Amino acid sequence: MFQCLTNFPLTVAMVLVLIQHQYPEYCADICKERKDIMGLRAGSEVAILLKPISDKILEIQTFRERNRGSKMFNHLSAVSESVPALGWVAVAPKPGPYVKEMNDAATFYTNRVLKDYKHSDLRHVDWVKSYLNIWADLQGYIKEYHTTGLTWSSTGPIASAASLLSTLTSGQSPPPPPPPPPPPPPPPGPPPVFDTENAKDDTTTTRSALFAQLNQGEAITKGLRHVSDDQKTHKNPSLRAQGTSVRSPTRSHTSAPTTPKTPPQQSHCPVLELEGKKWRVEYQEGKNDLLITDTELKQVAYIFKCNKSTLQMKGKINSITIDNCRKFGLVFNNVVGIVEVINSKDIQIQVLGKVPTISINKTEGCHIYLSEESLDCEIVSAKSSEMNILIPQDGDYKEFPVPEQFKTSWDGSKLVTDPAEIVG
Repeated sequence: MFQCLTNFPLTVAMVLVLIQHQYPEYCADICKERKDIMGLRAGSEVAILLKPISDKILEIQTFRERNRGSKMFNHLSAVSESVPALGWVAVAPKPGPYVKEMNDAATFYTNRVLKDYKHSDLRHVDWVKSYLNIWADLQGYIKEYHTTGLTWSSTGPIASAASLLSTLTSGQSPPPPPPPPPPPPPPPGPPPVFDTENAKDDTTTTRSALFAQLNQGEAITKGLRHVSDDQKTHKNPSLRAQGTSVRSPTRSHTSAPTTPKTPPQQSHCPVLELEGKKWRVEYQEGKNDLLITDTELKQVAYIFKCNKSTLQMKGKINSITIDNCRKFGLVFNNVVGIVEVINSKDIQIQVLGKVPTISINKTEGCHIYLSEESLDCEIVSAKSSEMNILIPQDGDYKEFPVPEQFKTSWDGSKLVTDPAEIVG
């Protein structure tokens, strides 16, 4: 894969170098070590052992977010979404399926790379194949040697924070020797002397007095004072008004724990600009008059984290992507490629002209209003719900729900999947 970086954009090369920088040697070292004989290590020490990998993963994901406007954003997203697979050493009992899940996340974005470059630049196609082979080879390695989790060596050194530090600082000057141990504590004093005979006499006297009171029978109540009705709380309302509430000794009166305050969300400046051939519409809040008029066939639009807003796009554009938006409306004339909706909720789309394909992924609530010219549009959906297609009929729209439940059966030669009909 790293040979494919020749003449590649700097942003992708930097991310891949971060992966190559430390993982192979670190993973080899941790697999050679053996687990502490006392069992699983404390969570804090495991976190220290895996900190180099966690730092690299965070660095890669941060790098992707800083380069959201890059032309290589799909490449960076493929790496950023799949690089957590490097933490498979902490996954049990099935690290293999975990790596496959990360590989599937990368495939979502590498498919976009293939769509953009398969006919124009084969270097990107070679990069996709090489990158996905990393996770495929890692799955094979895990299946062969660590099927149910990381297998520790029985002869290597004990895995600890100290051994990790020695691995990371190899080649540097040795650390200074530890300070001498503190002096031993002073010897304990002589044991206390108990007067057992006097203690026995006190116990016998107390027990005799108790039995003497119990043997009085009915005469034991003669020492009680009579309480009149005007001194009884349940018969005198004025006493209830004066009385104070008494805390029950059996209940805990500690103050209820206060819920921690959530930190305020980081505010971003709204963006509506043309960057190269990409229209960026980001962080728009409560704007229902967003308008883009100067569109060209080679341009694309990327709409990110826009809430309670509406955008109208005139003219003809190559593709439109709606990502992580809430209660967002889109009206456009013509799209020659695809309109994608990802990780969003309560989306409304109205087609005034033509569009060949609309893709809906991981979205809750999506209403699509088709025009007479776009009735041949293909709707592709996955992991989504509450989807409805509105078809123009007799000057109005008729709503048709997109199936969410399916039935699969074996016909003798292959699996056949059909929408499930719910009988009410």
